[in-house]
Amino acid sequence: MPKKPLDDRIRDSPRPHAPPIHRSHWGWLVVAYFFLGGIAGGAQVIAALAALVGGKKSAGVARLARYVSFAAFLPCPPLLILDLGRPERFLHMLRVVKLRSPMSVGSWTLVAFGGVAALATLDQAAADHILPRGMLTRRRGWWSPLTAVTGLPLGLGLAGYTGVLLAATAVPLWTKRGLLLGPLFLASALSTAAAAIDATAIATGQRHRGWAPLRRFERLTLLAETLLMAAWLGRLGRAGLPLASGPLALWVHHGVAGLGLAVPAVLGALAPHLPPKLRITASAVALSSTLFGGFVLRWVLVVGGNRSADDAGATFEMTARPSTERKQGN
Repeated sequence: MPKKPLDDRIRDSPRPHAPPIHRSHWGWLVVAYFFLGGIAGGAQVIAALAALVGGKKSAGVARLARYVSFAAFLPCPPLLILDLGRPERFLHMLRVVKLRSPMSVGSWTLVAFGGVAALATLDQAAADHILPRGMLTRRRGWWSPLTAVTGLPLGLGLAGYTGVLLAATAVPLWTKRGLLLGPLFLASALSTAAAAIDATAIATGQRHRGWAPLRRFERLTLLAETLLMAAWLGRLGRAGLPLASGPLALWVHHGVAGLGLAVPAVLGALAPHLPPKLRITASAVALSSTLFGGFVLRWVLVVGGNRSADDAGATFEMTARPSTERKQGN
């Protein structure tokens, strides 16, 4: 029997004037958590890669990345607990491990990541003589490789799981093309983390020629983010209407695509050919734009997702498609 047209399905539903699904309660607290958690995870990945494969030339990158990672992580648990409303709700999520639940896996990843990030920071602080010499300094020969090896997968998990978490919901904007959200969040986390590390290096006067690999990493992750963003936006259909029209469309075009992706790419290409003073200014603007774009990306996704949940047509369009096709993210 052929399916009814979409408008007829909406009209014949039990509550034709009410959204068939509930929007999330997420707001600025979750947006900030997504943003800072991405930087924390991405910076730990960069620290691990610099320590494991970068050699002595990348020691400065690894050092600063550990501090940036831990600084970005510190507000994450309070932000999550404030959003949940009561601290015990977060503890309840840790009672069991559900490998098929992005929320459960993400909660445990956050806890494990916090321990590794704290240990890596203490180890680095001891090596920098910020902390008194003690056990961490004497055993640095195996503390540093340990935190790098464990920090790499945990950093990747923290940086990308929030996209997977969104895709696992019934919200049309998030579940449509959902397989791309995890990689998109990961690429954005890595690009914003690289920008945060590089910006900190400029602010503290630690940037030098040895940081060239980090700048190449920034360009590669920005390119990956641009391609993933274009692929994700390309076939959203009705689910993507909140991002294609109205005020959010301006933020997507000018905030994410313009300031967040295009401006850093152009300035990054021009900076090496500018005089030293202008080079630093151009780099600072590019890095600030990357960070701004990363925050706006998460904001428009959360707000746009809530608006798509209010659109009955977007939900019915999703349910009209075969389940296997939805799983493929097409």
